[in-house]
Amino acid sequence: MQGDAATIAALFAVDPVGLGGVALRSPACDNRDQWLALLKSLLPSQTPLRRVPLNINDTALLGGLDLGATLQAGKPIALKGLLSQADGGVLVLAMAERMSLSSAARFGSVLDTGMVALQRDGLDTSAKASLGLVALDEGASDDEQMPAGLADRLAFRLLMGAQDEDEEGPEWTAQEVLNARERLSQVTIDDEAVQALCAAALGLGIDSLRASVFAVRVARAAAALAGSNTVEEEHTGVAARLVLAPRATRLPPAAPPENEAQDTPAETQEPPEPSPEPPSEPESPDAQNKDESKADDDQEEDPGLPENLADLVLEAAQAAIPSGLLASLKIGQLQRAKTPTSGSAGALQKNALRGRPVGARKGEPRAGQRINVLETLRAAAPWQKLRQRQQAPTDGQKQRIVVRKEDFHVTRFRQSGQTTTVFVVDASGSSALNRLAEAKGAVELLLADCYVRRDSVAVLAFRGQTAELILPPTRSLARAKRSLAGLPGGGGTPLAHAIDAAILLADQLRKKGETPIVVLLTDGKGNIARDGSPGRAQAATDALAAATEMRLRGFSTLLVDTSPQAQDAAKNLAQAMGAQYLALPYAGANSLNQAVRAVAGRS
Repeated sequence: MQGDAATIAALFAVDPVGLGGVALRSPACDNRDQWLALLKSLLPSQTPLRRVPLNINDTALLGGLDLGATLQAGKPIALKGLLSQADGGVLVLAMAERMSLSSAARFGSVLDTGMVALQRDGLDTSAKASLGLVALDEGASDDEQMPAGLADRLAFRLLMGAQDEDEEGPEWTAQEVLNARERLSQVTIDDEAVQALCAAALGLGIDSLRASVFAVRVARAAAALAGSNTVEEEHTGVAARLVLAPRATRLPPAAPPENEAQDTPAETQEPPEPSPEPPSEPESPDAQNKDESKADDDQEEDPGLPENLADLVLEAAQAAIPSGLLASLKIGQLQRAKTPTSGSAGALQKNALRGRPVGARKGEPRAGQRINVLETLRAAAPWQKLRQRQQAPTDGQKQRIVVRKEDFHVTRFRQSGQTTTVFVVDASGSSALNRLAEAKGAVELLLADCYVRRDSVAVLAFRGQTAELILPPTRSLARAKRSLAGLPGGGGTPLAHAIDAAILLADQLRKKGETPIVVLLTDGKGNIARDGSPGRAQAATDALAAATEMRLRGFSTLLVDTSPQAQDAAKNLAQAMGAQYLALPYAGANSLNQAVRAVAGRS
C-alpha cells in the first residue's frame, strides 16, 4: 500500500501517543485490512495493538471492582481495564460511528491526560494510559459519524474505499520508523514554520487549536522519518496536506490582483501638485521609490513574517482538499447550530421500564423497575467481613453473602423520542407551484429516510387568510403524495397565522414526547395580519411577533428564502425566529433535504 494512506501509517507509527490517532472511515474491506496490517508491521514488536469492541462495558474498559475476588477476599479488589493494559500501545476501536457521547468523552479524557482515573465501587485509583487510537468509522452515509469531540483529538482523517487503487509514493520499513522514533526528540521546528501552519489553519476556517498542534507534530515526525533534524518546507507541506486539508471548512481568501498588490499607501497619498524642486527626481528614478523599496526591504529582512512559507503551506493544503467537500459547506455549516436533538432519532428521554440500559442508580425495585444484580453485589461486597461478624447464625450457619436494603441498585433506561419535521409552505402568489414542487421532493426524500429512522413528516400550507394542515404527521409516502398533489396556489400571505399554526402543532408534538423541527418556506413578505385584515405593515409586525414567540419556545427551525434573490424581510424574520437562514431561490429537493438534516443534527 502506497500514497497518503501509507504515509499516514508511517507518521502515526513514529509518534502514536503525540498524534492521538487516525479516524479511518472505510467499510470492512481488504484495503482497510491491508492498512491495519501495514500499521502493525511498522509499529515496534513490543507495542500492543488491541481491538476494542463497541459494546465493551465501563468495568472492562476503565477497570473496576473484581466482584469474584472481592466477595472471596471480603475487601475491594481492583480489576485492571483495557485502557491501562494498552499503555504505550495502540487501540483499534470498532464501529466508532455508533459510539455514544459518554463513551467518546472517556476516550477523549484518556487521550488528553494519558491517565485513567477510577473513582467508583469504593475504589479511588489511577493508572497510566498513554496510547494512540485508530477509530474505524463504517458509516454508510453522512448521518453516521463518530462524535466530533473524539475525531478532533485524532490527528489524521483517512477516507478509504473498497475499490481504491494504490497511489505512487514512498514506502518505509519498520527499521526506518524505529530510527525516526529515536530521532524525533532531536527534531526542531522554527517559529516561521509554526506561524505558517497556524496561518494556514486560520485561512481554511479551522476553529480547533488541536489541528495546528497536530500539524506541528506531524511536520516534526515527517522530518524525523526523512532523516532530518530540522523541519523543512516539504515537511510542513505534508502536515498541511494530511492534517489541515481534511478539516477545511472554507476556501482561503483570494489574493488581490497583482496591480493592486503593488500599490502602496505612499502612492495613494501622493500630493496632487509637485514640489517646487522636481528636477532632481527625473535624474534619479530610483529616488521616486526610495521609501517604498525601503519598506519592502524591511519586510524581507524581518524573519518574523512567514508570508512566502505561509502561502506555500496554504496552497499545499488547498490542493489536498477532498473534491466535493467545499461544495457542501454552506449547508454543512448548519450542523454547528445548537439543537435539542442528539443524533438522528430525536431527543433522549429517561424511562424507568424500557429503552436502552444506561447504568444503574441506588433505589428499591418498585413499580416494575428492574434490580441490577451486579451493581447490587458490588455495593455489598466491601462490607461482607463486617456484616458476617455482626450477623447472628441461623440454624448454625451464616449467610455467605449479606445484602441489605441500602445496597439495592435498579437499572436506568433511556429511549430516543421520535423526530417530526413540520414543513410550513407558502402557497400564495404566482410562484407557489415552484415552491410546492420543492416541498414535495423534500418530503419524499425525508420519508425515504424516515423508513429507517422511524421519523415523521407533516405539512402546513398557508394561503388566502388561513393556514391548513394538509398532511398530519405520517411516515406514509403514498399519503404524502396524495395530500400534496391537489394543493392549489395563489391568494394572500397570512404569514403570522402560519407561524402561530406551526407553534401550535410543534407544541402538540412536544407534549407527546416527540422532537419537532419546523421548516418554513417563504419569502418573508406577509400581507395578511393576524386578524385577517390586509396590509403589509401590520402583517410584518404580527409576523415578527409570532417569530419571537417561536424563538422563545426553543424549537429547532430553518427558514428557506424562496424569493428569486435573498431578501432582508426573510433574514429579519429568521433572526427574530432564532432560525437558521438558507437562501435557496432555485433549490432542488436534495439541497433542501440536506439543509433539514443539518438542522436536525443528522449530517
